[in-house]
Amino acid sequence: MSQPVQTFSALTRLACDLSPRAHLLVFVGLALFPVAWLLPDRLSGLLLASVGGSLVLCAGLLRLLAGHRTRRQAGLETQIAAFVSHDASPSFTTNAEAIVGYQNAAATDRFGRREGLALPRVLAEVFANPAAVVARMQNKAAVSGAAREDMVTRRGHVRLAVHRMGEDGYLWRLEDMADRAVGGRGADTISLPMLTVSRTETVLFMNEALRRLVGERVRTLDRIFADLPLRPGEEHEVLTTEGPMRALVASVENLAGRREIFLLPGLSIPGRDTGPRDFEALPIALLRVSAVGILTEANRSARALLGKVTIGVPLSEMLEGLGRPVQDWLNDALAGRAERRPEVLRVRLADTETYAHVTLTRVVEEGRPGLVAVLSDATQLKTLEAQFVQSQKMQAIGQLAGGIAHDFNNLLTAISGHCDLLLLRHDKGDPDYSDLVQINQNANRAASLVGQLLAYSRKQTLKPKVIDLRDIMSDLTHLLNRLVGEKIELGLRHDPALRPIRADKRQLEQVIMNLVVNARDAMRGGGEIRIETQNAHLSEPLLRDRATVAAGDYVIVRVIDQGMGIAADKLDKIFEPFFTTKKQGEGTGLGLSTAYGIVKQTGGFIFCDSVEGQGTTFSLYFPAHDHVDDDAVEPEVAAPRRAAPKESDGVVLLVEDEAPVRAFASRALRLRGYTVIEAENAEQALELLKDPALSVDVFVTDVIMPGMDGPSWVREALKDRPGTRVVFVSGYSEESLIESRDRIPNSVFLPKPFSLGELTATVQDQIH
Repeated sequence: MSQPVQTFSALTRLACDLSPRAHLLVFVGLALFPVAWLLPDRLSGLLLASVGGSLVLCAGLLRLLAGHRTRRQAGLETQIAAFVSHDASPSFTTNAEAIVGYQNAAATDRFGRREGLALPRVLAEVFANPAAVVARMQNKAAVSGAAREDMVTRRGHVRLAVHRMGEDGYLWRLEDMADRAVGGRGADTISLPMLTVSRTETVLFMNEALRRLVGERVRTLDRIFADLPLRPGEEHEVLTTEGPMRALVASVENLAGRREIFLLPGLSIPGRDTGPRDFEALPIALLRVSAVGILTEANRSARALLGKVTIGVPLSEMLEGLGRPVQDWLNDALAGRAERRPEVLRVRLADTETYAHVTLTRVVEEGRPGLVAVLSDATQLKTLEAQFVQSQKMQAIGQLAGGIAHDFNNLLTAISGHCDLLLLRHDKGDPDYSDLVQINQNANRAASLVGQLLAYSRKQTLKPKVIDLRDIMSDLTHLLNRLVGEKIELGLRHDPALRPIRADKRQLEQVIMNLVVNARDAMRGGGEIRIETQNAHLSEPLLRDRATVAAGDYVIVRVIDQGMGIAADKLDKIFEPFFTTKKQGEGTGLGLSTAYGIVKQTGGFIFCDSVEGQGTTFSLYFPAHDHVDDDAVEPEVAAPRRAAPKESDGVVLLVEDEAPVRAFASRALRLRGYTVIEAENAEQALELLKDPALSVDVFVTDVIMPGMDGPSWVREALKDRPGTRVVFVSGYSEESLIESRDRIPNSVFLPKPFSLGELTATVQDQIH
């Protein structure tokens, strides 16, 4: 056989031993040999054959390197396997595709034989979505060398850790963290026996003192206590290595429904000196109380909660707020009537406002009855409860105010409306004219007061527009100077780049005037009231006074006085309706509640800072806008048109459940020449509209009525009469109409109380 043929055969045998990654190089190199043999130029053939041989040698080198890496990886996996084979936690090795190659004995005991399966499939019974967790951790380990994640499962807390092995291998370890659950880290340092159990009464943790007492680590309570179920505060029989013993049991609820159970000191625990030191170090607040209510012992945790504790004093001198004598509560617990029924009491001796959640348990020690009180800090719970009660109270008052305002608006509509009818028949020379004017003016004042109630309940009608506060303050300056008088100086300070806000101009003026009047009344001896405006950017939410101001751009308005200030115990009540710090007869208590309602309805926030004797600052936060509306400046309102149309000008269907309002509106419209058809409810109106011969130009209807409401019956009627115009009237705000219902086409809103001229002008505008 010739030399080239022998060389080709040897290289072919080498190719059979190469890994698939090197096959391409081998076959390219082998293909060059016959080409080189056939070339006529001997030198070119030798060069081409050299190139082919070099490629084959490179492939052989790659094969040698791959074999070395494979042997090294296998050796590393063998060493790791030997290292984790006796680990108490399940451990696995996987390749880059997360396929299990090795598992230790703990993994086999828990999961069975899983070699060759994907690790996410193995872990599917431990926690949800294991594929995403494994992929995320493996990617992190590939970069940083290791990764670890803790997860809470139905069986408890587990920790999954991964370490990179070599280039393509990974070692995984699944650790059950139940033994490190509540109290786990510090409980082993406590000499008092304790354990943690789950909701299903499974033992999750036993500290070293209890493990020595029982002799082993157990999983169920029946391996520890002979007389289940547990009755906290009573003696139980504990199964110890030296036989059954009696011990007093205390139980404390913890997170996730778990309970920490302690064997209290001073009782029969074998082989241990359970003295006062154990009671002192117990990580729960405990008190011992005699049968007559005298405090006999308090541990360190109890002293930290209660503040100054004096042994030998009645418990009633430390706790209060039951609504009955504390001794009566203790007597009930001794008699078994209030045992383990928790109560929340205020701590009298604490430096700050502190509340304690107290559970009493009757015990008998050395033949004498007594009580053990288990305490926990309930200050945050009490604060949340107070906030919830306050919120409910304010909501109830708001609903009451809105309902009262609605009914008053109906009455005022009838009063002022019939007064308008009388004024039409009396000129200025009539003796009764001045009386009628007085009635009309007082009805308007009453309507203004009702408007304050609606402002507080946030049910008034607002017409918000994007406005410049500097223009508003400029227009108000003259009026405010008259309000504050000569003794008080009014100062204005604006941010030169102040951004616009979106608000109802008239209502915002009402807020500023209310705050300035309050500031004036607080400065009997004179001084300065400053109104400042500025732009502000909140990079993170502002948490204050049970409110959260979202991050963003705001315009802040501050009204600052140098008055007498507000007492700290009254600051949280100043925005409540009818609450006032003024003397009886000097204020209605609606000024600040009205301001609060308007600001909140505008989408802003109002806060108060005050130091008694030094002054008060009200801060108003409004969301900032970019451009002022073109129509922000309100045009002058033209006087209502009084030209009486002809009878043929229109037919009005009037639907109003309040008879006095319906009588006034009907007469007013008839006096202006309209044909009026009356209905006292929606059902009657729909019945009238069944007559196809009846032609109606305008529906005038109340929004809120018994039975079907205004928008509902109007939508039904418009199915057959789509072109009919609609005037909605209501003692509530327009928001009650458009927030929960779609806007009805060709409709307008007229708030109560309305005058004769406003009603007829609105109807005439709809018809024409």
